[in-house]
Amino acid sequence: MKSTSNILDHQSKLLSRYKRLIEQAYNFRQTDSALSDISEFKAIKLLHKLNKLKYLNRNLSKPQQN
Repeated sequence: MKSTSNILDHQSKLLSRYKRLIEQAYNFRQTDSALSDISEFKAIKLLHKLNKLKYLNRNLSKPQQN
């Protein structure tokens, strides 16, 4: 199914970006708290998108019931 593979590709890209932002927030925590907060906020927004994609993927993988 093409839509499922597109969702999985997008999900993996968002997950790698989320991890990068969380690491960046952790690294800035001691030196620049404002940049840390911004990175963490962006990561939270990405996590929300990831959760939506996970929900969509779960619904697409279930067989349709009559």
